[in-house]
Amino acid sequence: MKRAGEPPPEFTPRQGQYLAFIHAYTLVNGRPPAQADMQRFFGVTPPAVHQMLLTLEKAGLISRQPGMARCVTVLVGQDNLPRLDPSNTQPVKSYVTRY
Repeated sequence: MKRAGEPPPEFTPRQGQYLAFIHAYTLVNGRPPAQADMQRFFGVTPPAVHQMLLTLEKAGLISRQPGMARCVTVLVGQDNLPRLDPSNTQPVKSYVTRY
């Protein structure tokens, strides 16, 4: 977490969206998201999610415990997180298929 007198953390808009998603998901579900949850929300591949998590961890924006599922913790204060943009990549079925 941020200490008094430290400047706010720097991250790209895309990194901010991942941080905001992890934070919001954890608040709503009581546990951090799985990588598959992030993959579905952002409409990206598993390697893209994994690489983003590695980047966020290296930058000191999240912490993880290797070998444990759903162990991502956001280290950025809530006041420094951007607003989570809704995902427009999730398909919405507007029809029903009969078998």
